[in-house]
Amino acid sequence: MTDRTTRSQAEIRGFRAGDGPQLVAAWRRSAPTDPITPDRFRSLVLLDANFDPEGLRVAVSGDSVVGAAYAVRRLTPMAGTDLEPEQGWIPFFFVDQAARGRGLGRRLLTDALDWLHSHGRTRVDFSSYTPNYILPGLDAEAYPEAAGLLESLDFRTLYQAAAMDRGLVGYRLPEDVARRSQELTAQGYRFATPSDDELVTLVALAGNHFNPDWARAIRECLASGTSPDRIVIVQNPSGRLVGWAMHGAYESVDERFGPFGVLEEMRGTGLGKVLLHLVLERMRARGAHSAWFLWTGEQSPAGHLYRKAGFTTTRVFRVMRREAAR
Repeated sequence: MTDRTTRSQAEIRGFRAGDGPQLVAAWRRSAPTDPITPDRFRSLVLLDANFDPEGLRVAVSGDSVVGAAYAVRRLTPMAGTDLEPEQGWIPFFFVDQAARGRGLGRRLLTDALDWLHSHGRTRVDFSSYTPNYILPGLDAEAYPEAAGLLESLDFRTLYQAAAMDRGLVGYRLPEDVARRSQELTAQGYRFATPSDDELVTLVALAGNHFNPDWARAIRECLASGTSPDRIVIVQNPSGRLVGWAMHGAYESVDERFGPFGVLEEMRGTGLGKVLLHLVLERMRARGAHSAWFLWTGEQSPAGHLYRKAGFTTTRVFRVMRREAAR
């Protein structure tokens, strides 16, 4: 066990081969509310196209990893050619419980910020990085010390993201939803699993009208073998694709709902409510006991729709930003 004197003198350096197992173990001790497995760490961090070993700042005391802070900037654009040259992210940081109380967290974060600044990044977000964010932001209730540290380093809350869950045991398609689905179908709307050819239009709709990361998630999950039957699309009477809902898109987790979107001009018609429940029905048919997701605005139209469908807020995350003085 490392004594307090040694901990205060921990070396901070870039990630090296061999750090991974210790880093994962230290993470799990440090953040038991949000543990990670070696395969998730490999997929979300080490194999990320934007991963730079020097950006993963690792605190080492003797032969032990006692903390880390991950700084990342775009090496590959999310869409088009935009590398967002002023933007950086810190998706996570932690200090082993046995190494706290000597300022190591501040040293790690300052080191990560300095690394990003050395690459021209003057705006840094915690922790809304895509494509491979771990959590949407900071759960200040679970990690009050981390909240205080980020605020002391001039991170300010931009907005809050709510994670929601809904139990599916005993779920049945509500009668009003079944009735509205029938009415829309009679008007010429079509709810269906997309064909292979329709997936092209779906990816374009998600990327052009909603979020490039949603398009990436749909494309990558299907390319990795996820069945299109996790998706329900809706076309208007003219045959135009105007919305979809799905599950199983992220990390192949069947109980994770989303992404989900309806074109703005089609909102208020009941399409979103029908899509949401049709996917919940499919999830239950596959044996899911619950549906959950990480990110919506509690007071947004989507947040209200989810609550009416029986979802409740389970966690609230702060998406935070620090802008360097110019």
